[in-house]
Amino acid sequence: MSPSSNLAEQVILITGASTGIGAALAQVLAQQYPGIRLVLAARSLEKLDAVATLCHKSGAETLTVATDLTQLDQVHALAKEALNHFGQVDALVNNAGYGQMGVLELVPPEAARRQFEVNVLGPLTLIQSLIPAMRDRGGGKIINISSIGGRTAFPFGGLYSASKFALEALSDTLRMELQPFNIQVSVIEPGPVSTNFFEVVRQEITKIFPNPETTPYRAAFQKMETLEQQTNANAWTSEQVAGVIIKALNTSRPQPRYVAATGGRFLLFFLTKVLSTRTVDRFWQRFYGLDLVAEEWRRSHQ
Repeated sequence: MSPSSNLAEQVILITGASTGIGAALAQVLAQQYPGIRLVLAARSLEKLDAVATLCHKSGAETLTVATDLTQLDQVHALAKEALNHFGQVDALVNNAGYGQMGVLELVPPEAARRQFEVNVLGPLTLIQSLIPAMRDRGGGKIINISSIGGRTAFPFGGLYSASKFALEALSDTLRMELQPFNIQVSVIEPGPVSTNFFEVVRQEITKIFPNPETTPYRAAFQKMETLEQQTNANAWTSEQVAGVIIKALNTSRPQPRYVAATGGRFLLFFLTKVLSTRTVDRFWQRFYGLDLVAEEWRRSHQ
C-alpha cells in the first residue's frame, strides 16, 4: 500500500518538537491538516505534551515520546513506538539539533562527540530504523534540517558546520540509495531563525569556555555577544521555516535542497561560486572578530 498524497491522512514524525522549528511545524500541520497524525519527540516530555495539547485542539492525533538522541536505544525505541502506535510513518522530519560554537583549538573532545551524536548519529540511526517500514509501505519522505552552515563553514562554528556538512552528505547518499524504493530525501537549509538557538549557544559557550577572556581569542569571544543583534534583522520565524518544510512534504517530487533564508541562495552562490576562498575567509574573519584577534596579537608581540 503506497502512502497517501494527502498530508491529513499521513503520520509525520518530528524530532526536536518541543520548541522552535519543530514545535511550530507540528502546530502548523495540525492547523492546516485536521486529522493528521503526529509523532512528537524531544528530551522534555512536559514541553512535548504542551505542544501536543495545542495540536490536539486543532484536530491532530498525537503521540509524544521523550527521546535523547545521544542514547541510541531511545532512538530505536522511538521508531518502534511510532510504528506500533500508528502502524506506519509516512514522513520523518529530523529537526533536532543544536549549535556548538567555539574556536576549534579549545573545544574538548567530549563536546565534539556530543555535537555529532545529536546532529548526525542520532538522525542516521532513526532513519535506519524507519527505512524498512517505509519500503514495505511503498515509499516515504525523509527531511533533514541542516543549515546554511551545512554549505559554508565559518569561524566559531566549525563543529556545527562539520556536523551539518556530514548530515548533508548522508542526505545526498540516502537520496540516491533510497530512490529505488520511492523514499525521497530532502534537506532544508535555514539561515538565522528567531528561536532559542543563540541562548543555547551562550549556555554551551559558558559551560565549555568559562574564562574566554584569558584566551588568545578574547576579542572574538567579546564580539560574539553582538552576533544575535546583527542577524536579527534577517531572521525568519519558526513558522516561516515550517512553511518550507511543509512545501517539501506536500510535493510529489521534492527538491534535494530548500534554502530557508532571506537572500540565502544569493549568499551561497557568492560564497561558494563567485568569491575566492581568500576573500570569503576575510569576510568571515571580520564578521566574527578574528581581525581584532590578529590586531591584539600583533600589539602584544611588538
